Parts: sequence; C-alpha cells; structure tokens
Amino acid sequence: MTLTETFFNTDVLWASLPILMRGLVNTLVLGLLAILFGVSCGLLISVVRLYAPKPLRLLTVAYIDVFRAMPVLVVLILVYYALPFVGIRFSAWTSAVLSFSLVMAAYSAEVFRSGIESVPAGQFEAAAALGVPFPVALWKVVLPQAIRIVIPPTTSNCVSMFKDTALASTVALPELLKEAQDAQALHANPTPLIGAAIIYLVFLLPLVRLVGILEVRFRKEKTR
Repeated sequence: MTLTETFFNTDVLWASLPILMRGLVNTLVLGLLAILFGVSCGLLISVVRLYAPKPLRLLTVAYIDVFRAMPVLVVLILVYYALPFVGIRFSAWTSAVLSFSLVMAAYSAEVFRSGIESVPAGQFEAAAALGVPFPVALWKVVLPQAIRIVIPPTTSNCVSMFKDTALASTVALPELLKEAQDAQALHANPTPLIGAAIIYLVFLLPLVRLVGILEVRFRKEKTR
C-alpha cells in the first residue's frame, strides 16, 4: 500500500467522520466543563491563598504544588481506579471532569495569583481611603484589572486542557482520540488518527494564535 492509501485514505476518512464528530463533541464538552470548573475554582483558591488566614493559605499552597507537580494521567487513574477502594466510585465522565478540573484549578490559581499581585497595592489603599470595604475593592477594582492581565496565560492553559482530554481514553471515555483509535481498529487503517489530528488543529490552532495576539496586545499596553 502507498503512503496515501495508508495514512490519507479518503474512503476510510469519510466512513470514520461520524465517529470522529461524536468524539469531538465529547472532547469539547469535557474540555469546556473542566475549564469552567477549573478556572472558577482557581480564582477562589488564589483569593484564599492571598488573603485567608495562614492555615488556609498553607492548605492552598499544598494543593497547588501537589496538583501542578502530579501528571494529569496519574490524577485521572487515582480518581477512577483508586477511590473505589475507599468506597468512592465515580463514572468515567465524572472522573474525567473532576480530574481535569482539579489540575486546571491548580494552574489557574497560580495564574490568578500573579495577576492579582501585578495590580498595584495602591488600588486597595485608594479604595480604603474612600471607605470602600476590602471585599468590594477586590471584586470591583482589583479583579477586573487582574482578569485582563491573566487572559493570555489562561487561554494557553485552556489549549493545554483540550489536548489533555485525550487522556480520558484511559477510563474508556469516548473522546476524540478514543473514537479515532476505535475507528482505526474497525477499518484496520491509521487514517482516522490523521483525521483526529486535523480536527485538533482546526479548532486549537485559532486558540494558539489568539494567545499570541493577546500577549502582543498586552505587552503594547504595558509599554504605553
């Protein structure tokens, strides 16, 4: 067989397309849920790390360090395969969303922390001088500025999260790569894997370029 017939077989690709699209939907849903929960929890964790009493700050530091140091695959395996031994059992979907969210929250917490610390401390002092309570100053003055700062690295983390969803095949969750592997086995041809790679490029490449554009724009704004 030629290279084209083996890796770029259009007949196999078209026959596999419905399966790949089903996997793409699962990948998008899984990634979006993990990003939604992870970024939201990451923001809360960063605020606790910066402004909570010391014992809580130490707990958040431990959480961030552990989940940033631990491979996503290990977290996924622990949640899906190890927790049942202590009586906690989750479905494949719940395990995947929980695992990815835990990791995303750890990375997002560090991003938000650096963003909040980049806002001049004088913002809090000015708010206090005007009689604005600390929580209100944080929510309405500091966080809007910090969120603008963290958009580029958060977008980059989102790209990484969508790629990491391929690990969900470990718990037999039918995401894009898992469906491509099943289609490859069905047709005895690796073309579905090439199709999956093309699909990843189509929806992730614009996000990658968006990260670059946002970084350039933010750099220009800082130099003004």
